[in-house]
Amino acid sequence: MHRKILSTIVASWVCLCFLATPALAVEKISVGLGSISAMHGDTWVASAQGYFKKYGLEPEEIYIQGGPTAMSGLLADSIQYLVTDGAAPVGADLKGADAVIVASAMNQGIQRLMARPDLKSPKDLVGKRVGVTRIGTSSYNVLWIMCEKWGVPFDKVHVLQVGSSTAMLASLAKGGIDAAVLTLPSFFAAEDRGYRLLGDAATMGINTLHQVLVVRRGYLNVHQDQVTRFLKAYIQGIAYFKQTKEESLAVLKRKLGQRGQGEYLDRSYNLLAKDYEKTPYPSIDGAKTILRFLAEEYPRAKEADPKTFIDDSIVKNLDKSGFIENLYRK
Repeated sequence: MHRKILSTIVASWVCLCFLATPALAVEKISVGLGSISAMHGDTWVASAQGYFKKYGLEPEEIYIQGGPTAMSGLLADSIQYLVTDGAAPVGADLKGADAVIVASAMNQGIQRLMARPDLKSPKDLVGKRVGVTRIGTSSYNVLWIMCEKWGVPFDKVHVLQVGSSTAMLASLAKGGIDAAVLTLPSFFAAEDRGYRLLGDAATMGINTLHQVLVVRRGYLNVHQDQVTRFLKAYIQGIAYFKQTKEESLAVLKRKLGQRGQGEYLDRSYNLLAKDYEKTPYPSIDGAKTILRFLAEEYPRAKEADPKTFIDDSIVKNLDKSGFIENLYRK
């Protein structure tokens, strides 16, 4: 009898302790994104589907235009994670910064060189005005590689800084430039308006770290478990985006608002779903390409080992464990 009473008391005490124990706290983090663009569909879907919450994280999205400004925010710990192009962290590291690329959702450029209809081949670019966002940006660098692959003398092309893809479209229409390096969805608009496709970075095999996930090395060392959980959610977002069109489109429309209405969103989804990396290893060849771009500004880039800018250990562990493969099993 006494034994039964004691058992009941112990059981009740255990239940009370369990109920009194607070739930695991969700860790709040800040994630920097370079623009409000369909390019970030993988991150948005990961949030919308609750994947970050599933792994104990609550991300705040902060939009920061310009790679150097975003890198400053990361290095100051104003944000803990940054989704950007690979040139930003590589350039920062060449100046002695504490940043490392831990994943890359896109290892090839998605820019397209669109030109007036009378420019029938790449050789017609000689002496013509070609728009890029800014000198030294990814659009400028992609144009440089395209010309190199075609055997077109880059110094014979008049490269003009025009600004955004939207501004370049307007300049094309007014005759201010003859061709432009555009990103999505502007190159879809250019195609529909009759401009000629001269070069597609993706089909030309231009390896570059187009969209990477960056953290500080010091942060990674201290928060290895958190970064692993972040990558699990991020990679699960990529898998969901690639496999689930209608729901992912709904997320894009909601996040983009008026920017997401119209005929280009469906085409943007199709391109991104194809080009996102299932297993987001950062490309060593992509890092080599970026170092070539940066060699004029940073002499160290000529001798730098591209592997030193990358730590793919977490992606490798998730890959070996079968975590990523299981996301694509139906």
